[in-house]
Amino acid sequence: MELNSQKMRKIAPELDPLRLGSGWKREDLEKPQIIIESTAGDSHPGSVHLSVLAEEAKRGIADAGGLGARYMCTDICDGESQGTDGINYSLASREMIANMIEIHGGATAFDGGVFIAGCDKGLPGNLMGMARLCLPSLVIPGGVMRAGPKMLTLEQLGMYSARYERGEIDAETLRWAKENACPGCGSCSFIGTASTMQIMAEALGLALPGSALLPSSGEEIKAMAYRAGKRAVELAREGLKPSDIVTMESIENAILVHAAISGSTNTLLHLPAIAHEYGLEIDGDTFDRLHRGAHYLLNIRPAGTWPAEFFHSAGGVPAVMEEIRSFLHLDVMTVTGKTLKENLRELKESGYYERCEKELNSLGNRYGIAVSKEDIIRPYDRAIGTEGSVAVLKGNLAPEGAVIKHTACPKEMMKAVLRARPFDSEEECLHAVLHHEVEPGDAVLIRYEGPQGSGMPEMFYTTEAISSDRELGRSIALITDGRFSGASTGPVIGHCSPEAQAGGPIALVEPGDLIEIDVPERKLNIVGVDGTLCSAEEIEAILARRRKAWKPRKRKCRNGVLRLFSELAASPMKGAYLDYSKFD
Repeated sequence: MELNSQKMRKIAPELDPLRLGSGWKREDLEKPQIIIESTAGDSHPGSVHLSVLAEEAKRGIADAGGLGARYMCTDICDGESQGTDGINYSLASREMIANMIEIHGGATAFDGGVFIAGCDKGLPGNLMGMARLCLPSLVIPGGVMRAGPKMLTLEQLGMYSARYERGEIDAETLRWAKENACPGCGSCSFIGTASTMQIMAEALGLALPGSALLPSSGEEIKAMAYRAGKRAVELAREGLKPSDIVTMESIENAILVHAAISGSTNTLLHLPAIAHEYGLEIDGDTFDRLHRGAHYLLNIRPAGTWPAEFFHSAGGVPAVMEEIRSFLHLDVMTVTGKTLKENLRELKESGYYERCEKELNSLGNRYGIAVSKEDIIRPYDRAIGTEGSVAVLKGNLAPEGAVIKHTACPKEMMKAVLRARPFDSEEECLHAVLHHEVEPGDAVLIRYEGPQGSGMPEMFYTTEAISSDRELGRSIALITDGRFSGASTGPVIGHCSPEAQAGGPIALVEPGDLIEIDVPERKLNIVGVDGTLCSAEEIEAILARRRKAWKPRKRKCRNGVLRLFSELAASPMKGAYLDYSKFD
């Protein structure tokens, strides 16, 4: 089989001299040529170290007889833009990263690829770009940072900040938390979106077994990157492509792992968008179906106890898969060139779990505690919960669906009827929450924050302000067409679809409407007006009258990336990808 790069050399006479001018040697021109894409940059801890992994991958490629070419499209950090208009760029950046990868790999011939990322939009963007190029490729997850003193992790900062705003802690305590929450590089040490998406990459079969959430500094992750580089050359010669690996069965495996780890709700944006690149359509109903009856096993923050740096030492993704293996499609292909079943068997035979146990003991000794694998990843028959971790609610408020992470929701809000308090921006709502203008029994709605409204920012500070308030955290709910941080906890419902900017029912809610939340029955409805319950027929007639009077708002963004995103974004429950069929 003639490699793609060699075909291009015959067509483009300028290609060889340009590569020689870039430092290639004459003999390099005939080798398998591997694009190394990464989000490396000084942008944030999750990407600042990735150039080291890129160098290790390049070294592995060279030792396997290939030539690696480094390309970069760095990502942004949601944490650095929280509470500002900068967060509006977050979800749109996923699309731009995928677009740049498509441009990099589409403009120049390569035979294979290595994709290195570890954070919220960088990893999904790379997975989408990887799908578009459809080169024999694999993913190197960027690893996880260690926790700070007293096992402090970044998702706790929102709580510290809200408590400071309410006068419950002093400035020195807040300063201590800020200066110790991120002690080094890697994704944040909790099961937020960054950690979840590393796990999803491995669960899909696109990363080497046991590679998700390795310690981001140290020899183990560098050795993994080196092996991945060598494997990329083998993949190029074998012709095994991501499209041979990502199937409906492998996606279902990933969702079952998502249920077992209580993964980020943002996965309901990213997996559908990734699947869409492969011509596969999944939505919130797919997640809801697979989460029902699924056992939730992972005792890691924010829903659990331990920092995420304990995950790999407890056995990582393979250990989770062993607990739920009777539900998995074990015959799916993976980047090893072997099936999932074969990978799991080889890990057992290679002493992988014994090595993990030694790592876990060492980690426990560092913190002066005794910890076992079962403390981190519960056995299937001793699960933390038995109904997965997310649910998709539907009704006249969210005909296309809305998502709730019920493992992080207080039991009082699992079934409730609340008074509507709508706000047309997060800023207005956060001010009301912090200044005690929101009362127990309120359903706080934040609208016009969906992908077409403002780019679908996270409502992180508002969720933290609510969940850290002892009274409000158990007596109100937050409903939005925006989204939440993977670290969010509390009574929060997001991705409400259709969104307000598209004329969804959330735009029609008025103060005093009664909102029914019923997580066990998957319901989210407007059931009353002015504090009085109404029949379904009466509500339908009221909403029809309000819809006639409703007018679309002017778009917040008039040009640039956010204008493009707001014009083309699909529904949140479909993944909010750029829907180019709107041009048809």
